[in-house]
Order: sequence, then C-alpha cells, then structure tokens
Amino acid sequence: MSKIFAVANQKGGVGKTTTCVNLAASLVANKRRVLLIDLDPQGNATMGSGVDKSELQLSSYDVLASELPARKAIVTTESGFDLMPANGDLSAAEVELLDMEGRESRLRRALRDVGDSYDYIVIDCPPSLNMLTVNALCAAHGVLIPMQCEYYALEGLSALIDTITQIQRAANPELKIEGILRTMYDPRNSLTSDVSEQLSEYFGECLYRTCIPRNVRLAEAPSFGKPALDYDRHSKGAIAYLALAGEMTRRHAANPGAANQSSNHGRPAAEAG
Repeated sequence: MSKIFAVANQKGGVGKTTTCVNLAASLVANKRRVLLIDLDPQGNATMGSGVDKSELQLSSYDVLASELPARKAIVTTESGFDLMPANGDLSAAEVELLDMEGRESRLRRALRDVGDSYDYIVIDCPPSLNMLTVNALCAAHGVLIPMQCEYYALEGLSALIDTITQIQRAANPELKIEGILRTMYDPRNSLTSDVSEQLSEYFGECLYRTCIPRNVRLAEAPSFGKPALDYDRHSKGAIAYLALAGEMTRRHAANPGAANQSSNHGRPAAEAG
C-alpha cells in the first residue's frame, strides 16, 4: 500500500510546488513508484512536470467533482512519475464540493483503486485551508510542511497544526506530521538559525535534516517544464531534493511508523524576531 502525504502550508511562496515536483522526481530516481496529484487550481505542479494545463481533457477536478476513476485522469511524465494534473477548472470544485455528501473524503475514496500501484502519492495543496486542502488531509497518512525560517512562518505553522489536529479528530485519525522541511535556506542569516533552532526544539526528529537552499536552477526549472534533476542534476537544488528523498526512504525503511510522527506538538512560539 502506498504512503500518501500532503504537501501543505497555507502561506504562499514557501516552496510547496517546487518540493512536490522535485521530490517526486527524486523518489523516482530512488527506484520508487510515484504519483503526484496537483490539487491547486493554479496548476503549477502540472506545468512544472511538463504537462500543458490548457490542453487537459481530464483532471483532478473530474475526479473530485464527478467521481471519475482516478486512473482515467492520470498521465505519465517524462521524468518517470505519474501525474493527476489540474488547471483552473479545479476552482469550481471548491464551491461544488460544499453541497456534496461526503465532500471531505472524495479524494480518499478515489485513491483506493490506485493505492497499490505506487510507493508514494504526493499531493500538492493550494496555499489556503479550503475544501481542496481538507480533501488532501483526509486522504493522507502524513503532512509534509515546507517552510521558510522566518518569523511569520512560525505563526502560520501554528495554524496549520491546529487544522491537522482538527482533521485528525474529526475525519482522519491516521493523519500525522510527515516532516518539517526548511526551504530557501540561507545559513548566513541569523534569523534563519534562530528559527531553525526553535523548529528543532519543538519538532525533534520530525524536522528533516535536509535543508533546501536558495538556488537559481530550482527557480529556472519550472519554466522548462522540468524538475531540477532533469534540468541540471548537478545543481545544489537538485542534490538537496535527492538527499531529501534518500532521508525519507531511509526513515521509512528503518521504521515504517516513523514517517507518521505524532502531530501532538506544542505550538511553536513566534519569538524569533
């Protein structure tokens, strides 16, 4: 059975989509079968995977709104991972789902038929805590949280942890924090070091050792419709995501339960400023 995790943070610009696309490619490089689900109406993960969102016949919208079998919406990318793409049509699903029975679990039900086909299913969430994100959290075993080491990121992290706890109690008791990933990391910045220390104190082993640096190649790769690994495999960004994939798979191999670290952490204090 696949390990399903949502990549979520309601704060925009923290590297969610970059993480989804590059982690998917890096897991494939580690000989894992991967499905990436684009659940953001912006469709950036779709474009960054080399699929034109303007030419989609079927997408994650059809899976959520019309209960299309997941397999029919999945395409294979040149990077080797499968993709359930998205475009602006998905915006309508946010409204349509509100009037549907079992609206929070439609993605979970859809993934039952494809779970055995993959080792990992990665869900790219929109930068808000809406019904699309709720569907992702209800379907997932864990939440991977990318975040920058800055003051406001800590405040947003507290809100996300509250949401995870609510989903855990109401709809998905299996949901845990998969890990906290530091992105756009610059060790020369004193604030980065301060926030990093706070994260280590509150989350312990749940904080990935791998940090994703600020890297021009990571920023350029999406415009070519490629993960950094295919665009420039020797770039610092590509190497960092390979390291993250390795850390993740080693953690799961050593202790399958370790990936589901408890989300019952105290709220991180936003005192780094």
